[in-house]
Amino acid sequence: MSQGNLRASLSTLLQKLSELFSAQRAPAGYRPGVTLEHLRRNLALARFEMAGPATATAATEDGSLQLEIVERTESQLLMHMVMTEFVLRVPASREGTARLELHHGGAVRRSGIRCRQRDGHSDLAARLQAAVEQDPVLYQALMPLDFKRLRIDLQGRQWCVRLEHMGGSEVVNRMPAFRRYIPLIREQRTVLLATLSGLQRVLATL
Repeated sequence: MSQGNLRASLSTLLQKLSELFSAQRAPAGYRPGVTLEHLRRNLALARFEMAGPATATAATEDGSLQLEIVERTESQLLMHMVMTEFVLRVPASREGTARLELHHGGAVRRSGIRCRQRDGHSDLAARLQAAVEQDPVLYQALMPLDFKRLRIDLQGRQWCVRLEHMGGSEVVNRMPAFRRYIPLIREQRTVLLATLSGLQRVLATL
């Protein structure tokens, strides 16, 4: 295994362990739904309804885009983060299993969009990257989008997109005690919704 692949594998393992720890025990001071309420005001969508303590459903005015939004916590030593994950489900034109990730290329400056295959049919990563690059509206939305993670899974005949933005999140510190919400600013709201709409469009025919 190359050094780059080893680092990627270790990063994935640490991410999974963090998610497992967070799912098993909520951090002290976590207030379910508070970050989603901040996000609701930022999004200003026609419909935004709480579906559980830390889950909401949202839709655009014309109903063309329907989302689930989930709070996810990540604990550290004397603080925790509350991130919001946008979940989009799209019927697939083919049956299969795959796990893909999209990320920006370039170490310092963004130099494009890269698709990484984590599991499943080997041709899907190349097909998805080509579809993104050939859709100018989607590509131009993805490039300035400040996302932390963008995972796309194929299970059976359904795609599931999970996008975690850097905004719409909250930092909670225990010592000294403070809370800071990182807003989803207007420009990022615009490219976020354009990205999700574009992914819905290309995945339906992939």
